[in-house]
Amino acid sequence: MRKLFLLIITLFSLSSFSQNQPDPTKELGVWYMYNGSHQISDKFGLKSMAHFRFFEVGDDMQQFIGRLGANYKFNKNISATVGYAFLNTDRTYDINGGDFNEHRIYEDVNVNHKIASLNLAHRFRSEQRFIESTTSNFFRYQLALSHPIDEKWSTYLYNETFLDFEGEAYNQNWFGTGFKYKVSDIIKLHAGYQLINVNDVGNFNRIQLGIAITTDHRKKN
Repeated sequence: MRKLFLLIITLFSLSSFSQNQPDPTKELGVWYMYNGSHQISDKFGLKSMAHFRFFEVGDDMQQFIGRLGANYKFNKNISATVGYAFLNTDRTYDINGGDFNEHRIYEDVNVNHKIASLNLAHRFRSEQRFIESTTSNFFRYQLALSHPIDEKWSTYLYNETFLDFEGEAYNQNWFGTGFKYKVSDIIKLHAGYQLINVNDVGNFNRIQLGIAITTDHRKKN
């Protein structure tokens, strides 16, 4: 009986340790996303974003990120954005495992064009990240493709690579695909899947559920 009791205690302790030390690469997480584009004039607009990124589908928020940027259109195909982002991140991938705040300044150059009915979007992003007492600089390149299915539905595919100017150059890569549904000229919904590869850590699988809101505040003649 004493041996059985010790065995039960040992198994319970191992189970508790396993639960307290999850492997983040084996969890299916979910990102709830809002993205906004608000045109103020023919040249100027605002970009807004809020993401709630969960380590598991129904539990433990891994990261919150909010962005706000000013966008300038050079022409119908090329624009640039300068903005600020705030992040709060769980550093341990565990419930109440300790988090930290991060501030970022970012600069984007966006190039859009079409090949037949295929829409292509290139985003070149530079980021200056301020985490506690450290500063780091990143460069990101994203290629996104989208194709209409009908008047309401479209499909998309993208890949984004992160380069770190400190340490090893390759930092991580995001690959995603999914579908978008046009509710109206203002509101679009999308659902998809994203595979995140982080250098020296592994792969993360994420479901993405989002809403995009586009508004036009230009005065109509």
